Amino acid sequence: MPSKITAPRGTQDILPPISRDWLDLETRIHALAERFGYSEIRTPMFEATELFVRGVGETTDIVEKEMYTFLDKGERSMTLRPEWTAPVMRAALEQNLFAQGPQRLYYVGPIFRYERPQKGRYRQAHQFGVECIGYRGPEADFEVISLAWELVRSYDLTGAQLRLNTIGDDVCRPRYRDALIAHFRPHLAELSPDSQRRLERNPLRVLDSKDERDIALVRTAPTFESVLCDACREHFDALRAYLDAAQIPYVVDPSIVRGLDYYTRTVFEITSSVLGAQSTVCGGGRYDGLVRSLGGPDVPAVGFALGLERFLMMLDAMQPQRERPRYGVQAIALGAQARAMLVPLVDILRRTLAQPVFMDYEDRKLLAHLKIADRNNARFALILGSDEIVAGELVLRDLEMRSDRRVTLGRAADVAGALAEMAP
Repeated sequence: MPSKITAPRGTQDILPPISRDWLDLETRIHALAERFGYSEIRTPMFEATELFVRGVGETTDIVEKEMYTFLDKGERSMTLRPEWTAPVMRAALEQNLFAQGPQRLYYVGPIFRYERPQKGRYRQAHQFGVECIGYRGPEADFEVISLAWELVRSYDLTGAQLRLNTIGDDVCRPRYRDALIAHFRPHLAELSPDSQRRLERNPLRVLDSKDERDIALVRTAPTFESVLCDACREHFDALRAYLDAAQIPYVVDPSIVRGLDYYTRTVFEITSSVLGAQSTVCGGGRYDGLVRSLGGPDVPAVGFALGLERFLMMLDAMQPQRERPRYGVQAIALGAQARAMLVPLVDILRRTLAQPVFMDYEDRKLLAHLKIADRNNARFALILGSDEIVAGELVLRDLEMRSDRRVTLGRAADVAGALAEMAP
């Protein structure tokens, strides 16, 4: 007998009823993005490897350690999408979207990273994110943060906190780079191997380290506040003023630098305490130089990404025993004659009702059919047996309220009307 084939390590099957939670979240995401004026973009799941090397940065963990890269049959290096921003910018550049003016784009879909699998972190994960392209002012930063905060607020996520920082631009960042090297270099031997290697190439990445050997030195490192140029300081102050006016609470956290090389000025994270320690819900920031690094015009942009697996895990932790509301109709035929009469009615209901209609086609006793209705979490049962056929009626049972109502057999409009009256 052939051995059983299992899903690849670091992936998961999303099965009912959990898939309903995914659908509910994605539905809310689509509605929220539309309210903010964003349009969906979908890009290929694999791209030229060079896109991520140039766009994300050679010294990032993603490029150095985590990408799924392969040679295709034409000996071209391809990489499964490890993040969305670079592909979105590639698509906008290739399709000449920038000639049409500013763009508001969002995405929902999988990313692929080779890292040690753990709960809430998979080698195939899913992200929701937005890209606001074409605006240099802090208004765009505020808009993107407000959108992310609205999603978190709508779920009343426990202990949610917006953490904010600025990492300057091409004018003031070199000064900060020099200040960091001067701070860390005397303690080079005390740093982790990764931080030792990054110090000369990209010292900001040292600030992002979670290695215990680095944390104390990172805590005493100089902050960007001491070297900000006037333009970056004005941008950050204006963003904070917008957040204050909207009564969106935040804390300034100098340790936030984000893990990708393309960020400039504003960077932010939203965290939650629902899983115990501070856990990141989403993160993002401004990346004014990314399009230029990909061979395009000087187009500013700001955005964020949110991991769906982590977010749903937080919702489960908040309501571990939550009951899903009953929804839909289970059509129950008791016998072959009843089944022949009920199947056409079910077909009509499926085309006219705004809720699911289930039907099992096997010969079973009523109790067995009702157990199937419970498994489907149906709110109603539509029952037809020999007695009902003689009477020319159907029994419509409310499985939540445990009440019955009889409706005329063969008239889908009467069934729909009765359903509307029983569960308005």
